Amino acid sequence: MLPTPIKEILTWEPGGQPCEVGGWVRTFRSNRFIHLNDGSNLAGIQVVVDFESFPAELLQSINPGACLRVRGRLEASTGKGQALEIHAEAIELMGKAESDIQAADFYPLQPKAHSLEFLREIAHLRFRTQTFGAVFRIRHAMTFAMHRFFHERGFYNIHSPILTASDAEGAGEMFRVTTLSAEQPPKTEEGAIDFSKDFFGKPAHLTVSGQLQAELAALALSKVYTFGPTFRAENSNTTRHLAEFWMIEPEVAFADLNDNMDLAEANLKYLMQYALDHCAEDLAFLNERWKKEEESKKKEERSELDLLERIQFVLKEPFARVTYEEAIRILEESPYQKKKKFQYPVQGWGTDLQSEHERYLVEKVYKRPVILTDYPKEIKAFYMRLNEDGRSVRAMDILFPGIGEMVGGSQREERLEYLQKRMAEMHIPEEELHWYLDTRRFGTVPHSGYGLGFERLLLFVTGMGNIRDVIPFPRFPKGIAF
Repeated sequence: MLPTPIKEILTWEPGGQPCEVGGWVRTFRSNRFIHLNDGSNLAGIQVVVDFESFPAELLQSINPGACLRVRGRLEASTGKGQALEIHAEAIELMGKAESDIQAADFYPLQPKAHSLEFLREIAHLRFRTQTFGAVFRIRHAMTFAMHRFFHERGFYNIHSPILTASDAEGAGEMFRVTTLSAEQPPKTEEGAIDFSKDFFGKPAHLTVSGQLQAELAALALSKVYTFGPTFRAENSNTTRHLAEFWMIEPEVAFADLNDNMDLAEANLKYLMQYALDHCAEDLAFLNERWKKEEESKKKEERSELDLLERIQFVLKEPFARVTYEEAIRILEESPYQKKKKFQYPVQGWGTDLQSEHERYLVEKVYKRPVILTDYPKEIKAFYMRLNEDGRSVRAMDILFPGIGEMVGGSQREERLEYLQKRMAEMHIPEEELHWYLDTRRFGTVPHSGYGLGFERLLLFVTGMGNIRDVIPFPRFPKGIAF
């Protein structure tokens, strides 16, 4: 029989009723008080041990990291820090943990503070810390909330392919997938690698986006979304980049750019409210961590909002909606531009906005999330619908405080001749995307969609500073452990 989750036991009224829990030891104080956690909540529970009732050999084996199964009675606690505690009647040591620092298999998560850099090196164990327990419970909650949001609105979840033969999306460098020998691949008469001998008969890659496939489904099912892993082989060793990450990409038939902005704003606000309603304990813990992190920064680098206030910031008001052209004017006239505080100066129409520009608009100018629209066509993808001015496209990015771009999307170009012209301008061969063009030939309709990077969302909700700390096993340049 499975033990009862600690989270559930903590909802019971104390009165000596029997209970059974299983979990991992965080601390064992005075040979009497075991702090046990099973991952179901942040706090865990205190187990009180009458040391005279248990063998000394057993008690000596109860070290941090050890796994126990405990049967006992639930009682009101007379100590500080908890309302309930378990008075142990039987303890089974399920798995030992070496505590001798001289031992080769010494358990590294001792009851002391550990740096996030150190914990990344032991990602197989960092789940057991309070910080990462909180982060990954929130990750689960946000996953569930995302699916619920779309389900409630009549969307269908589409599993887009992870393997793709097309590198025409233009979303970034791609990982190649092959069964050919790395040492002696077959060659053509010209000396090039002969991919006709490969598994698929042509070059294949890991996908950078499920969007194009989602569009195909939306033009039959009307409202769909993908939620899956995507991959980019860019050599970006920063706190904001991963080689493997998760994307949510809805596509909606009959939707224009305004419909798209409405959906994305509703999506983000739904997730923020869900986090506040269902992750209160974990968010409160991470908020205290956030405050300590901010105190260690220089005064001018500190956030004006704490973590909970930042989440409320998204909910308070409608997002500002601003054209790219207006944003460029504001940035050019800003004190930051004039005093050369921007690392990347704004250089008029066509400037590819950086995170510092996006954050300035959100945090200094509008003081709420901002949706930027109608970008120059030259800095956006081929599939975005051309505006009547001939120089901008019906694109939109949603900008958040502390993050910059959270969502990127557009109304898609449904007009075949315009799409073909843009593909020619960007040197994208039509034969590679003949199936995509067919949707413009056979019953086309205006449609829109966006991409939401799940790890960026989690960075915002949890307040973690490095994207490698919101995904269980991060993949990055020279990093593929675990």
